[in-house]
Amino acid sequence: MNSADVVRTVGALAHAAAHPASGTDCTCTPPVVLADRPDGTVVRSGTVVAKAHAPGTGGPDFAERLALAAAPALSGVLLPPLPAPHPLPSVDGRPVTLWPYGDPVDPDDHEAAPWEEAAVLLARLHRTAPPASLPAMRGPAKAALAVARLRAAPSAGPARGAVLAAWAALPGWARDEAPAPAPRAGFLCHGDLHLGQLVRHPAPHGPWLLIDLDDAGTGDATWDLARPAAWYAAGLLPGTVWTRFLDAYRAADGPAVAATGDPWPGLDVAARALTVQTAALALAKAAEQGREPDEVERLMTDACARIASLPPELAPPRTS
Repeated sequence: MNSADVVRTVGALAHAAAHPASGTDCTCTPPVVLADRPDGTVVRSGTVVAKAHAPGTGGPDFAERLALAAAPALSGVLLPPLPAPHPLPSVDGRPVTLWPYGDPVDPDDHEAAPWEEAAVLLARLHRTAPPASLPAMRGPAKAALAVARLRAAPSAGPARGAVLAAWAALPGWARDEAPAPAPRAGFLCHGDLHLGQLVRHPAPHGPWLLIDLDDAGTGDATWDLARPAAWYAAGLLPGTVWTRFLDAYRAADGPAVAATGDPWPGLDVAARALTVQTAALALAKAAEQGREPDEVERLMTDACARIASLPPELAPPRTS
């Protein structure tokens, strides 16, 4: 099934859930594509959003993550799914889940984004005991996939070496080669925290909630703080915004970093890993599209070059 057919079928499922009695003569607004990527096709119809998950998604791990979104202990933290038949509908072998629509963050206005609200939601998530059957958080696995994609890219220019060197300097757990060290492991993590994972529900003035648990699981909670930390370190996020986020997380008793003092000893490894992941994807996409990296992509690869140039005594310890 091609991409257009997947979008059309997912849109029909969203429409049927939003307008169950509309019949064939429905005159409502056609479904709107919110995302159409290899890792997910998301289509909205009215108050319902349908998501076709990535190929290969399914099985007990997926079921555990989906159940987590509806867990009473995480009410007010995670957007719960809408009731769905069992088994879930599927499109081209990909399971489709249904969700209430929530208003997203404006991706072009970092300073006005709900950084404090996101920090409090993460702190609540990290303080919640994970179910014993929940799988590992997929953050390190996704970083490893990004590096594999860079290695397979046709040509990625001279920055490729710096990114791979920065990757090689990371400890094994951050490269998905070993479990996280015991003191850092065992937290309930989102696994892929960024501004696109926040919505207001009910739209447009409801509270902010976290969405998309495809990568959720147990692991090192610093991973969920690592993307804004990496943006700050690379110069993409103003220091005032980073401080707002970090202070709000600490004030909400978030366990990923110490309550006072320098947070970077705890955040360093995960921030480095997210920098490498972002740079690897940027270089791979640019190479695949036959173009030079843009300004933001160059900032991330420059950050990787700085990481790779650190002397051994300043490199992160290798834990495996």
